[in-house]
Amino acid sequence: MSKVNISTDGFLVDAEIVGSAFNLPPANVPAKLRAREITSRCETGVDDDAGRWRLTFYSGGQALRLIVDEAGTILSRSTFPAHAPSASPIDLASLSAN
Repeated sequence: MSKVNISTDGFLVDAEIVGSAFNLPPANVPAKLRAREITSRCETGVDDDAGRWRLTFYSGGQALRLIVDEAGTILSRSTFPAHAPSASPIDLASLSAN
């Protein structure tokens, strides 16, 4: 699959793509997603990147990043060491300018 399916429900990425990035059999990917052993983040492109999305999957200290266009075509794919971002609340007071 060289494309990501995009619908009103979100993005559908083939388990083969995710599994190969993390050295997992594709059949294991759905269970690892449900167990939150694989997590993901979706970011929408703005300005020059409008019409593109960055889909990042995290597992075991590694990340898979896909850049896709509005047709779902994978424009780039990369893997690199990374940990999933924290899901804890952000202290907005710590972000205020002094």
